[in-house]
Amino acid sequence: MEERQERLRELGMLLRRLRKDTGLTGKELAQLAGVAQPTISRMETGQLLPTPETVERVSAALQLDNDARRELDMLLVRLRDEVSRLKGGLAGREAANAARVRSSKWMAAFSSAMIPALLQTAEYARLAVAIGRDVDEDDAAKAAAVRVDAQAVLFEESRRFAFVLTEGAVRTWPGSPSLMLAQLDRLAQVSTLPHVRLGIVSWKTETPAFPLHGFTIFDGSVSVVESLTGDLTLTEADEIGAHEEAFEAFAGAAVYGDELRALLGEIGADFGELAKQLDE
Repeated sequence: MEERQERLRELGMLLRRLRKDTGLTGKELAQLAGVAQPTISRMETGQLLPTPETVERVSAALQLDNDARRELDMLLVRLRDEVSRLKGGLAGREAANAARVRSSKWMAAFSSAMIPALLQTAEYARLAVAIGRDVDEDDAAKAAAVRVDAQAVLFEESRRFAFVLTEGAVRTWPGSPSLMLAQLDRLAQVSTLPHVRLGIVSWKTETPAFPLHGFTIFDGSVSVVESLTGDLTLTEADEIGAHEEAFEAFAGAAVYGDELRALLGEIGADFGELAKQLDE
C-alpha cells in the first residue's frame, strides 16, 4: 500500500511538471482536456489514479512528445498492475499480466525455472499459480483460466514473440511427469508458428552466464522479473540493456526448429520412463 501511494505521488509530480512545462494552469488544462478541474488537482496531488480515457485527454491537451508519454505510461503500467493485484488476488494479477501482453507488439522471455505463462498447458498453469503457496482454490482456478485465455495473443501474426528456456526449466515437473508429456507437445506445436521463436539451451551446451532468474522484456521498454512475492517491473535503460544482453547470450546458445523438437523428444522419453518407475 505504501509503495502504491508513493507511485501515485510520483505520478502527480510528473503530471504537475508536464503541465507547468506548457505554461498551463490546472484550470486551463482541465478545460482543454474536457475534464473537471478537481480531477486534475487530485491527480497532481497523488489522490487519484486516472482512467485510460482521462490519460488520453490530458496527454493530448499537453501535446506530450514520445519521451514524456513513455515516462507517463511506465508509471501508469506499474500502478495499474499493483491496483489489479490488490483488488483481485491471483486472478487480478493474471489479468494485469494479460493486459500488459495485449498492449505489447513484441516480447522476449527467458526462463531458467519453469515454462513461461504463455506456453503453459491448462494443467501446468493450474499448478504453476498455486504450487508451494497458500492460496484460495477458487482464486487459483480463476487465475489459471485467465492465464490460459491470455494465450490467444500467440496466434496473432502481427505480434512477435521470442522465448528461450534452459533445459532445466523444461525438465522441472510440477504434479507428475505425465502432465509434462502434454506440455512438451505444446512447446513443439508453438515452435512451428512463424512469428514465434522458441529455443532451449541444452544441458550439453556450456552456459553463457549463470541463469539467476527469468525475465520478460516488453517492446524493449519494460522488463518484468517474477519473484515469489510479486513481479518486479524494471524500466531503467541500463537494467533493460542488461536483460537484453543476457537474453541474446542465451538465445545464441539455444537450439531451434527440428533440433529443438528432437531435444523435446529426448526429454519426453525420459519423462515416460520416469512415469513408469513411479507407477511400479
